[in-house]
Amino acid sequence: MSPAAPDSESAPSTGTVYRRLTTPEALLETVATPCLEALAADGRQALADTDPWRALEGFLFRTVEAQVTDASLAPVAAATTDTLPRTTELKETLRSVGTALFDRAREAGAVRHDLAAADLVPLMCGIAYAATVQGGAPTDRIDTAHRYLTTLLEGLRATPQHA
Repeated sequence: MSPAAPDSESAPSTGTVYRRLTTPEALLETVATPCLEALAADGRQALADTDPWRALEGFLFRTVEAQVTDASLAPVAAATTDTLPRTTELKETLRSVGTALFDRAREAGAVRHDLAAADLVPLMCGIAYAATVQGGAPTDRIDTAHRYLTTLLEGLRATPQHA
């Protein structure tokens, strides 16, 4: 009995993969695309939330979870140039949504006025890095990232919850 032939509808040939993904960067961006798409969808959904703080907080929690569970996300997000136009589009969407969520929360008085949306990117990267360095199982990294993000969010709030 011979092995079944690969399903040509679902599995591209090796040659097809090499023709479409000519660089390691293109491959990495392709791997990161589903995560970027999910985060963009989460961001658009968060914009519909009528509570600006809850919307920002929820989006940041989903973002940090993605950062500590998807190894392709950090290098793609940090790249100054993109290989694939879709990557550029998704990164622009995420920047736009993140800025809108942050600005809306700040305008509502929920976020300190001395902070800017651009401050979130290095802070979130720091949390993801710290949670990753702590290691452990993915659920442990998520728990650590949540704990660190909760601490950060308390510092972002115009009126801390535990003051």
